[in-house]
This record gives sequence, C-alpha cells and structure tokens, in this order.
Amino acid sequence: MLFGKKIEKLLSDKRLLGKWGQKQSEKFLKKNGHRILSRNFSCRTGEIDLIAAASNGTVVFVEVKTRANEDFADAEGAITSAKKQKMTRAANFFVKKHKLENLPLRFDVIVVIAAEKGKMQIRHYENAF
Repeated sequence: MLFGKKIEKLLSDKRLLGKWGQKQSEKFLKKNGHRILSRNFSCRTGEIDLIAAASNGTVVFVEVKTRANEDFADAEGAITSAKKQKMTRAANFFVKKHKLENLPLRFDVIVVIAAEKGKMQIRHYENAF
C-alpha cells in the first residue's frame, strides 16, 4: 500500500516507477516459489528484466511492465513482436552462456499497476509467448 507524497513521487517518475514495479514482481515471484537468477540481464541482442528458476526447474524469462494506471491502454499492449524477438535472442544467449540447454524454458509477462488509490495490482501471464 502506498500513501501521500511517496505515491505522488512514484507515479510522476517513470524510472522510479519501473524500478518499483520490478521489485514488486521479484517479491511476487519469490512468494510463488521462484528463485531469482538475474536482474536486468543485458547483452548485444537484447535485455531481460528478470530471470528466475521456477520450483520445477524451469528457467523463466520475465518481462515486467509497470504503469501508474491503464487509462489509455493496457500494459500488455506494450509488448511488441520486436520486443519478443529481442528478448528471445537475449534468452538464447543467456542459456548458452550458462549452459542451460537441457532445462525447460518459459517466457512470462508480469504487469504491475500502481494505482493512485495505493492499491497495487499484479497480473502474471505464464508462457506469454
């Protein structure tokens, strides 16, 4: 729950909002049995917000979308085919670099809506693409 000046500052600063949303996503994943392997993984081919290990051994590549609200459009719409391609290439690089070729892989999307009333909303889409 967010209150007063803290939420005003958060909602007015996109960078701060994004970092906060990623932290909320991380907490959500941990609460649901995932272990965080990497944050903000970046390589020449793309970037991945979070990489986690699910309790069943699946390596999960997570795109996090954080919004103050969805007055104009759903956050899910911001995940374009170009973004998916870049994320897939980055995931392939991560898998090869860490020799994870024999593990199951999955791409998830987590949407975090801060909401002006202070009530956060999280939507988790497993196997999003």
